[in-house]
Amino acid sequence: MMLQFTVIGINDHPNPVFPSEVEQLIATSTVFSGGSRHHEIMAERLPHGAQWIDITVPLADVFRQYMACEGHIVVFASGDPLFYGFATTLKRQFPEAPIRVVPTFHSLQMLAHRLVLPYHDMTLVSLTGRPWNALDAALITGKQKIGCLTDRHHTPATIAQRLLDYGYDNYEIAIGEHLGNPQTEHICQISIEQAASLSFAQPNCCILLQKEFRENVPMGIPDEDFSILDGRPKMITKMPFRLLSIQQLGLHADSVLWDVGFCTGSISIEAKRLYPTIDIVAFEIRKEGEALMRENTRRFGTPGIQTVIGDFMLQHLDTFPKPTSVFIGGHGGKLKEMMAKLCEVLPSGGCMVMNCVTEESNRLFEEACQSLPLTPQTPLHLTLNDYNPITIRKCIKQ
Repeated sequence: MMLQFTVIGINDHPNPVFPSEVEQLIATSTVFSGGSRHHEIMAERLPHGAQWIDITVPLADVFRQYMACEGHIVVFASGDPLFYGFATTLKRQFPEAPIRVVPTFHSLQMLAHRLVLPYHDMTLVSLTGRPWNALDAALITGKQKIGCLTDRHHTPATIAQRLLDYGYDNYEIAIGEHLGNPQTEHICQISIEQAASLSFAQPNCCILLQKEFRENVPMGIPDEDFSILDGRPKMITKMPFRLLSIQQLGLHADSVLWDVGFCTGSISIEAKRLYPTIDIVAFEIRKEGEALMRENTRRFGTPGIQTVIGDFMLQHLDTFPKPTSVFIGGHGGKLKEMMAKLCEVLPSGGCMVMNCVTEESNRLFEEACQSLPLTPQTPLHLTLNDYNPITIRKCIKQ
């Protein structure tokens, strides 16, 4: 018999009410599945002798048990199983299997209902088993309502602390615990300062509400606003050169930028403000760079930039997301070797960009392109006030 699924959404109510046809389906089925919390809620409602398959990681083990069952499996999931839910996972894993979904309100809808909060304009973010990226992008773009699905690592308290760390104290937070459970449900709306110091019962979710709109810093952060290395104002990519260099990098929403030799972090920070959804890995050999990047990212509200301290030439690059664009801010006299190392991980069509101050660095850039599958682009020659002329160089991987 062909494998097929019915995925039933439930909330935290200890005695969920289902339509009669769903009650009949439960009464006549033999194989059920769900998380431990779902089993706890449904255990007494299942037919005698029913088989229960726990949904735990690794999911490959769960899928093997499903395939061994054949026939029909009733799966219990949280809220709407198609909203960051298990029905989506099943559809991806078993594309040929018939799937029926019986949804209920998901937790963020329930929290909005309790708050009488219209949510058609709310940005929805899942942090359940996921990194901070989506929340970071929502904050940088100044979204007014941000609904967050949480987990045991991304809690309302750690979310609130992240906002405080990066200067987003213009939000307050509404938190829902055990939504749907008449005995334990709890709703509160408090400051993020309060939330950062509290613990909240699982399961929970939260909505960030902007209480004060702030204008974004305009494109082109003034050089003097950055904390700089040892008070050396020349150790920063000047704003006009910075903006043109970012334009040359050809970034888009899904780009992965490597900033090699980031120093103050000005390229990474400006790029993250302009393209909040991109991944950025920033490398710097000087230990002081770590504190500088931390200070500047918090000053300009740009979380999510991965910082790597140490000699780039000694890094195992396969541990990082592969770049689509690379900015070379420093090379320590090893430009050709660095470009060769980068060429190994750069995909076809990816690019490298650097600002050359001397004829020597221009020559080395050209020689590297000739010896590697890199096509140099037309140089851009720029002069700014009393600073040395700059040539912005770009090459594309063949």
